[in-house]
Amino acid sequence: MKTLHFDCFAGISGDMTLGALVDLGADPALLKKELSKLAPLKTGEWELDFIPDERCGITGTRGLVTLPGHHRGEHHHKDDHTPHHHGGHPADHAHFHRSWRDIRTMIAESDLTGGAKKRALGIFTLIADAEAQVHGTSPEAVTFHEVGALDSIIDIAGTAICLDMLNPERITCGEVELGGGTVRCAHGVLPVPAPATLLLVRNMPVKTGGFNCEMTTPTGAAILAASVDEFILAGSFREIKTGYGIGERKLEKPNLLRLSWREEPGPALSLKREGIIRLDTNIDDMSGEELGFLMERLFEAGALDVTLSPCVMKKSRPGTIVSVLGKSADRGVLGNCLIRHSSALGFRETAVDRFFLERKIETLRGSFGAVRQKTVSCPGAAPRSKIEFEDRARIARQRGLSLREAEKMIEAETAIETDKDHGSGSNK
Repeated sequence: MKTLHFDCFAGISGDMTLGALVDLGADPALLKKELSKLAPLKTGEWELDFIPDERCGITGTRGLVTLPGHHRGEHHHKDDHTPHHHGGHPADHAHFHRSWRDIRTMIAESDLTGGAKKRALGIFTLIADAEAQVHGTSPEAVTFHEVGALDSIIDIAGTAICLDMLNPERITCGEVELGGGTVRCAHGVLPVPAPATLLLVRNMPVKTGGFNCEMTTPTGAAILAASVDEFILAGSFREIKTGYGIGERKLEKPNLLRLSWREEPGPALSLKREGIIRLDTNIDDMSGEELGFLMERLFEAGALDVTLSPCVMKKSRPGTIVSVLGKSADRGVLGNCLIRHSSALGFRETAVDRFFLERKIETLRGSFGAVRQKTVSCPGAAPRSKIEFEDRARIARQRGLSLREAEKMIEAETAIETDKDHGSGSNK
């Protein structure tokens, strides 16, 4: 398994990521050629160089951007130029504001590869969503400050291009250092981590206090949130190659981002990761019928899953634990539904990670009409398929069959149709 691992022991930022990716093997000439496909960068009034540097005796690569009006050595391309950290950059024409719509259009209409576009849009989308939540507005109304500047576009689009170029099968990350202290930004002095960063690292393993300054920026956090397949704290692997991205600041501890090519033993599960919420409440005064009705309403409200578990409550009363899984965006709707349709006086909320196999829905046709079949693939094992319950139940009712008999009939007809197609060379 070709795995790219982020070791963020000193945090992560956009320019440090770019330097580390080049140090690990991304082609800087091809990177600059691809970047020039973006409208604001077609003028050629910018330079991107990668130079060897060191921090605390560890050598690596530092990315330097030079923009019009800045002499080399006076560039403002730091590892802290994000929507929440301006660091006192000079006011110039490179630092005008850009809307999320402007940036999205710029990337979508460029000639970048599909993979690079998808990654870049994914990173910017997460930043836009976080900014919107912090400022109480919608993503469409978000106007980027520093992140709309040319050097920040280079960091984010450049990272997407390099990841597409290196094409890892899987991306992992360990614990992320956020830093400490305060940070000065466009909105004043804020505590570290900055509000947008704190939203973006939700559900990641993080720590604070290792440094008395901002170490993980919103841009760096968004790169991880958009790119990492799994966050791991320990594992068995063989180190293949290591690259270091150098941060601008010289600190007592090494200001570095370490990236590694790793080979992991055995096939890794292709699990998708999604941050969701779980709502729990204990109930001891509702009938089975009422609990069943509550479950139906919760699913109608958008719940991903609802379970009812027996329990023994205070005073030895038998009760039921109602657990609801849902998307964070549905928190209010699900909470209101739980309170409205149950006797609960409140509920507990927990942020959880859901890991699941890639699934595919196919439509099968026969004398029974059309039915949906869900198929999941697991490395090292045969695919598993199942006809959706609603379709099996519909056919069973229509034909007076049991669920199992309906399923056998669907499978038999589907097999016949498959054999016919195979024999005739059909591509259906």
